[in-house]
Amino acid sequence: MISFIEAFQKELAQEAAQTRRMLALVPADRMDWQPHPKSMTIKALATHLAEIPIMLTMGIRQDKWDFADSPYAPANYPDPDALVARFDECVQEAQAALAGATDAILQQKWVMCEGDTIYVEMEKWETVRHAMGQNAHHRAQLGVFLRLLDIPIPGPYGPSADEM
Repeated sequence: MISFIEAFQKELAQEAAQTRRMLALVPADRMDWQPHPKSMTIKALATHLAEIPIMLTMGIRQDKWDFADSPYAPANYPDPDALVARFDECVQEAQAALAGATDAILQQKWVMCEGDTIYVEMEKWETVRHAMGQNAHHRAQLGVFLRLLDIPIPGPYGPSADEM
């Protein structure tokens, strides 16, 4: 039987391959496009997706992510190559964090907050699962954005309509 950490490493590798494919499709000439005024731009969404593995790294290596002390400031990735490169860096860091962890830490508490305002409080294993869920959610959002721009999208778990 494999450990939870080993299972998370395997899942991260599998999901990263699919996310990487989607990020590579983000059109550099449409970075400011958004499907609705309340939606993120495709650039903001893709940047967030590229950096989601940071949450996994923080959740394993630290007990708290306090935005008051360590604010999240997404960088500027002007094209799909830069997005994919950043994503690859974030995945490598997350895999390294997992490689240095044991199942014993997974029941420790983790908090995401901004000073006294607590956004989430959960066990570290839940933080890993939350990051994985965020990846799938925002990757699906990106798929809708790309579809609305008539960009063929790959299917993450089997062929998409564009691949049939």
